[in-house]
Amino acid sequence: MDDDFCRERARTVRALAEQADPFIRKRLLQLAAHYERRVAQPEKADRDRADLPALWPSIWPT
Repeated sequence: MDDDFCRERARTVRALAEQADPFIRKRLLQLAAHYERRVAQPEKADRDRADLPALWPSIWPT
């Protein structure tokens, strides 16, 4: 997802949480935190492959 989208969605969800009852407020704040974490994390493909050793040896003879 786009970082700007996640930031804006977190802001919108927090605004909704201000008007919600306590149970819904807790859930909305958790959702906003989820969106904020997505902005703070690198892309999934970069995160999954960065600094990982190869798991399988080459099967082709050199």
